[in-house]
Amino acid sequence: MHDTVISIIHRYYQAFNAGDREVFLGLLAEDVVHDINQGAREVGREAFTRFMAHMDRCYREEIADLEVMVNERGTRAAAEFTVIGTYIATDEGLPEASGQTYRLPAGAFFEIADARITRVSNYYNLNDWLAQVGARG
Repeated sequence: MHDTVISIIHRYYQAFNAGDREVFLGLLAEDVVHDINQGAREVGREAFTRFMAHMDRCYREEIADLEVMVNERGTRAAAEFTVIGTYIATDEGLPEASGQTYRLPAGAFFEIADARITRVSNYYNLNDWLAQVGARG
């Protein structure tokens, strides 16, 4: 079970890096819960699809240095990684985008059931990101 969960999480980030949204979103349960870093909780693959379309418009990101940890029952996992990105289009309420690059330590927590991701909770330091893209305080 552990190997299956680790494989699911690795495929999730491999598909993310490849820009293969069909595979990426296909790993999610239809009623997936998505906790957005310092934001709202959204429910459903359709909401996650809209979120990713927004992210793809504003950011070009790659996940590196991925480490995955799984609980004994294989129902929860955590991932630690580095986000390497470029801010390509201004996101509402955030500084103006001008192609700034950033490198952020980040993490995510997952719940897994029936070989599908049922929850994703993402965390990174927003203040670190703001400093890297040149936000004025």
